[in-house]
Amino acid sequence: MSEMSCSIEVFMGDYSPGTQGEITSITRAPLEGIFPLMEKPFKDALEFAIETTKRSLRSVAIDAGVSYDQLKSLMQGKAKSTNFDDGVKVAAAFGVSVEDFLAGNLTFAGPTVAVAGCVGAGASVELVDAYDKGDGLYHVRTPEGVSPRGIVAVEVAGDSMSPVYQPGTVLFYSRDVVGVPTEAIGKICICEDESGKAWVKVVRVGREEGTFSMISLNPEAGNIHGVRLKWAAPVKFSLPPEYVQKIE
Repeated sequence: MSEMSCSIEVFMGDYSPGTQGEITSITRAPLEGIFPLMEKPFKDALEFAIETTKRSLRSVAIDAGVSYDQLKSLMQGKAKSTNFDDGVKVAAAFGVSVEDFLAGNLTFAGPTVAVAGCVGAGASVELVDAYDKGDGLYHVRTPEGVSPRGIVAVEVAGDSMSPVYQPGTVLFYSRDVVGVPTEAIGKICICEDESGKAWVKVVRVGREEGTFSMISLNPEAGNIHGVRLKWAAPVKFSLPPEYVQKIE
Protein backbone atom coordinates (compact mmCIF):
# COMPACT_ATOMS: atom_id res chain seq x y z
CA MET A 1 0.00 0.00 0.00
CA SER A 2 1.52 3.35 -1.06
CA GLU A 3 2.28 5.98 1.52
CA MET A 4 -0.61 8.35 2.04
CA SER A 5 -2.17 10.48 4.69
CA CYS A 6 -5.40 8.88 5.81
CA SER A 7 -7.75 10.00 8.55
CA ILE A 8 -10.64 8.08 10.04
CA GLU A 9 -13.92 9.83 10.72
CA VAL A 10 -16.01 8.32 13.49
CA PHE A 11 -19.75 9.00 13.48
CA MET A 12 -21.69 7.21 16.22
CA GLY A 13 -19.97 3.89 15.70
CA ASP A 14 -19.61 4.07 11.88
CA TYR A 15 -16.02 4.10 10.64
CA SER A 16 -15.24 5.44 7.15
CA PRO A 17 -12.05 6.70 5.47
CA GLY A 18 -11.54 10.45 5.42
CA THR A 19 -9.50 10.30 2.22
CA GLN A 20 -9.55 8.00 -0.77
CA GLY A 21 -7.95 4.60 -0.30
CA GLU A 22 -9.03 1.08 0.47
CA ILE A 23 -9.63 0.48 4.18
CA THR A 24 -11.82 -2.54 4.65
CA SER A 25 -11.41 -3.05 8.38
CA ILE A 26 -10.42 -1.09 11.44
CA THR A 27 -8.22 -2.63 14.10
CA ARG A 28 -6.73 -1.16 17.25
CA ALA A 29 -3.21 -0.98 15.81
CA PRO A 30 -3.91 1.65 13.11
CA LEU A 31 -5.77 3.71 15.72
CA GLU A 32 -3.05 3.48 18.33
CA GLY A 33 -2.53 6.88 19.90
CA ILE A 34 -5.33 8.99 18.50
CA PHE A 35 -8.86 9.22 17.15
CA PRO A 36 -8.36 11.73 14.29
CA LEU A 37 -11.27 14.05 13.52
CA MET A 38 -13.49 12.39 16.13
CA GLU A 39 -13.95 15.49 18.29
CA LYS A 40 -17.51 16.26 17.19
CA PRO A 41 -19.04 12.76 17.52
CA PHE A 42 -17.08 11.98 20.69
CA LYS A 43 -18.07 15.31 22.23
CA ASP A 44 -21.71 14.68 21.34
CA ALA A 45 -21.54 11.16 22.75
CA LEU A 46 -19.97 12.43 25.97
CA GLU A 47 -22.60 15.15 26.35
CA PHE A 48 -25.33 12.56 25.79
CA ALA A 49 -23.80 10.15 28.32
CA ILE A 50 -23.47 12.85 30.99
CA GLU A 51 -27.01 14.08 30.44
CA THR A 52 -28.42 10.56 30.48
CA THR A 53 -26.60 9.36 33.60
CA LYS A 54 -26.71 12.73 35.44
CA ARG A 55 -23.02 12.45 36.22
CA SER A 56 -20.57 15.32 36.39
CA LEU A 57 -17.68 15.65 33.97
CA ARG A 58 -15.26 15.60 36.88
CA SER A 59 -16.60 12.26 38.21
CA VAL A 60 -16.24 10.78 34.73
CA ALA A 61 -12.64 11.98 34.56
CA ILE A 62 -11.90 10.48 38.00
CA ASP A 63 -13.49 7.13 37.18
CA ALA A 64 -11.77 6.99 33.79
CA GLY A 65 -8.42 8.07 35.14
CA VAL A 66 -8.04 10.80 32.52
CA SER A 67 -7.40 14.53 32.76
CA TYR A 68 -10.44 16.56 33.76
CA ASP A 69 -8.98 19.63 32.02
CA GLN A 70 -8.58 17.60 28.84
CA LEU A 71 -12.24 16.53 28.84
CA LYS A 72 -13.32 20.05 29.76
CA SER A 73 -11.38 21.50 26.84
CA LEU A 74 -12.93 18.90 24.54
CA MET A 75 -16.44 19.77 25.74
CA GLN A 76 -15.74 23.48 25.27
CA GLY A 77 -14.41 22.92 21.76
CA LYS A 78 -10.90 24.05 22.69
CA ALA A 79 -9.39 20.63 21.98
CA LYS A 80 -9.86 18.94 18.61
CA SER A 81 -9.16 15.32 19.50
CA THR A 82 -8.64 12.77 22.24
CA ASN A 83 -6.28 9.82 22.09
CA PHE A 84 -7.43 6.25 21.65
CA ASP A 85 -6.59 5.02 25.15
CA ASP A 86 -8.41 7.90 26.84
CA GLY A 87 -11.41 7.36 24.58
CA VAL A 88 -11.56 3.73 25.68
CA LYS A 89 -11.21 4.71 29.36
CA VAL A 90 -14.04 7.25 29.14
CA ALA A 91 -16.33 4.70 27.51
CA ALA A 92 -15.35 2.14 30.16
CA ALA A 93 -16.26 4.64 32.88
CA PHE A 94 -19.83 4.32 31.59
CA GLY A 95 -19.48 0.54 31.43
CA VAL A 96 -19.67 0.23 27.64
CA SER A 97 -17.39 -0.24 24.63
CA VAL A 98 -16.24 2.66 22.48
CA GLU A 99 -18.63 1.56 19.72
CA ASP A 100 -21.63 1.52 22.07
CA PHE A 101 -20.52 4.79 23.66
CA LEU A 102 -20.42 6.56 20.30
CA ALA A 103 -23.75 5.01 19.37
CA GLY A 104 -25.36 6.22 22.58
CA ASN A 105 -26.03 2.67 23.81
CA LEU A 106 -25.65 3.23 27.52
CA THR A 107 -26.95 0.07 29.11
CA PHE A 108 -24.92 0.72 32.25
CA ALA A 109 -24.89 3.93 34.30
CA GLY A 110 -21.40 3.63 35.71
CA PRO A 111 -18.89 1.48 37.59
CA THR A 112 -19.88 -0.51 40.65
CA VAL A 113 -18.16 -1.56 43.85
CA ALA A 114 -18.68 -4.91 45.56
CA VAL A 115 -19.90 -4.72 49.17
CA ALA A 116 -17.39 -7.19 50.58
CA GLY A 117 -19.20 -7.87 53.85
CA CYS A 118 -20.36 -6.27 57.10
CA VAL A 119 -18.56 -4.32 59.82
CA GLY A 120 -19.73 -4.21 63.41
CA ALA A 121 -21.12 -1.04 64.88
CA GLY A 122 -21.98 -2.64 68.20
CA ALA A 123 -22.58 -6.01 66.58
CA SER A 124 -19.77 -8.56 66.62
CA VAL A 125 -18.99 -9.36 63.00
CA GLU A 126 -16.40 -11.80 61.72
CA LEU A 127 -14.33 -10.53 58.79
CA VAL A 128 -15.11 -13.04 56.06
CA ASP A 129 -13.23 -13.10 52.76
CA ALA A 130 -15.23 -15.85 51.07
CA TYR A 131 -15.85 -14.04 47.81
CA ASP A 132 -13.91 -13.99 44.58
CA LYS A 133 -12.08 -10.78 43.76
CA GLY A 134 -14.62 -8.16 42.67
CA ASP A 135 -17.54 -10.08 44.20
CA GLY A 136 -19.38 -9.69 47.50
CA LEU A 137 -22.77 -9.58 49.21
CA TYR A 138 -23.99 -7.34 46.41
CA HIS A 139 -22.78 -4.41 44.33
CA VAL A 140 -23.57 -0.71 44.56
CA ARG A 141 -22.93 2.02 42.07
CA THR A 142 -19.78 3.97 42.74
CA PRO A 143 -20.75 7.36 44.25
CA GLU A 144 -20.05 10.40 42.10
CA GLY A 145 -16.57 11.72 42.67
CA VAL A 146 -15.29 8.44 44.16
CA SER A 147 -12.86 6.47 42.02
CA PRO A 148 -13.52 2.71 42.02
CA ARG A 149 -9.79 2.03 41.91
CA GLY A 150 -8.66 0.42 45.17
CA ILE A 151 -11.94 1.20 46.91
CA VAL A 152 -13.68 -1.27 49.23
CA ALA A 153 -17.29 -1.13 50.42
CA VAL A 154 -18.80 -2.66 53.56
CA GLU A 155 -22.24 -2.57 55.20
CA VAL A 156 -22.80 -1.38 58.77
CA ALA A 157 -24.32 -3.89 61.21
CA GLY A 158 -25.47 -2.54 64.58
CA ASP A 159 -26.26 0.95 65.88
CA SER A 160 -23.25 1.99 67.97
CA MET A 161 -22.31 4.56 65.32
CA SER A 162 -25.78 6.07 65.14
CA PRO A 163 -26.92 8.68 64.34
CA VAL A 164 -24.00 9.21 61.93
CA TYR A 165 -24.10 5.71 60.45
CA GLN A 166 -27.37 3.78 60.69
CA PRO A 167 -27.52 0.00 60.21
CA GLY A 168 -27.46 -0.75 56.48
CA THR A 169 -25.25 2.22 55.63
CA VAL A 170 -22.58 1.37 53.07
CA LEU A 171 -19.11 2.70 53.84
CA PHE A 172 -16.26 3.12 51.36
CA TYR A 173 -12.58 2.99 52.27
CA SER A 174 -9.15 2.21 50.83
CA ARG A 175 -6.73 0.00 52.70
CA ASP A 176 -3.41 1.42 51.59
CA VAL A 177 -1.09 0.15 54.34
CA VAL A 178 -0.75 -2.68 56.84
CA GLY A 179 -1.21 -1.65 60.45
CA VAL A 180 -2.66 1.55 61.85
CA PRO A 181 -1.36 4.69 60.08
CA THR A 182 -1.13 7.96 62.00
CA GLU A 183 -3.81 9.51 59.77
CA ALA A 184 -6.30 6.95 61.11
CA ILE A 185 -5.98 8.10 64.71
CA GLY A 186 -8.99 10.11 65.86
CA LYS A 187 -11.02 9.28 62.75
CA ILE A 188 -13.89 6.91 62.02
CA CYS A 189 -12.24 3.83 60.59
CA ILE A 190 -12.92 0.38 59.28
CA CYS A 191 -10.62 -1.91 61.24
CA GLU A 192 -9.86 -5.53 62.02
CA ASP A 193 -8.83 -6.73 65.47
CA GLU A 194 -6.53 -9.62 66.27
CA SER A 195 -9.44 -12.04 66.62
CA GLY A 196 -10.53 -11.36 63.03
CA LYS A 197 -13.57 -9.23 63.82
CA ALA A 198 -14.34 -6.21 61.67
CA TRP A 199 -15.48 -2.91 63.19
CA VAL A 200 -16.39 0.65 62.33
CA LYS A 201 -15.27 2.87 65.20
CA VAL A 202 -13.36 6.01 66.06
CA VAL A 203 -9.80 4.81 66.63
CA ARG A 204 -7.74 6.30 69.46
CA VAL A 205 -4.37 5.36 70.91
CA GLY A 206 -4.69 3.03 73.91
CA ARG A 207 -3.02 3.30 77.31
CA GLU A 208 -0.71 0.37 76.72
CA GLU A 209 1.78 0.42 73.88
CA GLY A 210 0.44 -1.21 70.74
CA THR A 211 -3.18 -1.06 71.86
CA PHE A 212 -6.08 1.10 70.75
CA SER A 213 -9.48 2.23 71.96
CA MET A 214 -12.48 1.91 69.66
CA ILE A 215 -14.99 4.63 70.42
CA SER A 216 -18.71 4.54 69.58
CA LEU A 217 -20.63 7.64 68.49
CA ASN A 218 -23.88 6.44 70.02
CA PRO A 219 -23.77 7.63 73.67
CA GLU A 220 -25.80 4.59 74.71
CA ALA A 221 -23.28 2.16 73.21
CA GLY A 222 -20.12 1.00 74.91
CA ASN A 223 -16.53 1.62 73.93
CA ILE A 224 -13.82 -1.02 73.60
CA HIS A 225 -10.39 -0.43 75.10
CA GLY A 226 -7.03 -2.18 75.01
CA VAL A 227 -7.59 -3.63 71.53
CA ARG A 228 -4.78 -4.74 69.26
CA LEU A 229 -5.58 -4.02 65.63
CA LYS A 230 -4.25 -5.67 62.49
CA TRP A 231 -5.16 -2.65 60.41
CA ALA A 232 -7.36 0.44 60.29
CA ALA A 233 -8.47 2.58 57.34
CA PRO A 234 -10.42 5.88 57.55
CA VAL A 235 -13.88 5.97 56.00
CA LYS A 236 -13.79 7.99 52.79
CA PHE A 237 -17.48 8.11 51.90
CA SER A 238 -20.80 6.83 53.22
CA LEU A 239 -24.07 5.94 51.53
CA PRO A 240 -27.15 6.05 53.81
CA PRO A 241 -29.50 3.02 53.63
CA GLU A 242 -32.19 4.93 51.75
CA TYR A 243 -29.73 5.69 48.94
CA VAL A 244 -28.31 2.18 48.63
CA GLN A 245 -29.39 0.62 45.34
CA LYS A 246 -28.33 -3.00 45.43
CA ILE A 247 -27.12 -4.56 42.20
CA GLU A 248 -27.20 -8.31 42.79
